[in-house]
Amino acid sequence: MTDKDFQRIAGLAGRYTGIVLGEQKRDMVYGRIARRVRKLKLDSFTRYLDFLEANIELELSDFINVITTNLTSFFRENHHFDYLQKTVLSEVKRKKSATKRIRIWSAGCSTGMEPYSIAMTLLKFGMASDWDVKILATDLDSDVLDKARTAVYSATEVDGLEESLVKNYFQRSGAGKEVRVKEKVSKYIHFKRLNLLEKWPHKGPFDFIFCRNVVIYFDKPTQKVLFDRYADMLDVGGYLFIGHSENLNGISDRFESLGNTIYRKIR
Repeated sequence: MTDKDFQRIAGLAGRYTGIVLGEQKRDMVYGRIARRVRKLKLDSFTRYLDFLEANIELELSDFINVITTNLTSFFRENHHFDYLQKTVLSEVKRKKSATKRIRIWSAGCSTGMEPYSIAMTLLKFGMASDWDVKILATDLDSDVLDKARTAVYSATEVDGLEESLVKNYFQRSGAGKEVRVKEKVSKYIHFKRLNLLEKWPHKGPFDFIFCRNVVIYFDKPTQKVLFDRYADMLDVGGYLFIGHSENLNGISDRFESLGNTIYRKIR
């Protein structure tokens, strides 16, 4: 992969996804794009990029899928789910007692562990059964969405969870090597492919949004636009959960920080 190849890859990634691929991502990019080069039986990165640009509609989805990062786990950054259960849901339950309607967005949902964890938290709280609950789960990567929709995971991916959680919300299969999220959890979630930089078909408002470890791939001007759009999608007083390495300082004045990368919309 030459310097010119890397610059072309970074330019295409920025143009079609808004993702910023700095020089520190070069090794990652090399490993991931090499998979496509081998699969297509091409002999160089330059040939692959020529192919991509000549067949953009055919190849773009696969290109996006290999450059996106999809590290996730059930109840990742568990303090967010503790706060959700102890504070946010109690507040929503009080405010929405008349309509019993709650709307949630998991933006950058990867293989589905985040929205499934949200749904389990609602069930643990006792809010789901008699409420109108809808969880929108979106991601740019169509491959991880396909995985998420199956609701099937390796049994090792639930290691470390409370046994009561595993017993109540998962069903073991594949001679114990796999688990499937039970339908009483998955029925609340709608998975949809979405490029955050394009038009959003949903209108909201949402009671809370999870967008964790997503904006770190965008430059500051793009982050400002995204957080403003998230604010537009939230009720005043609605909550935004972001990743542990992210913050809104100098990016948005429409939220107040509650600590632990939890924000509340103020205007």
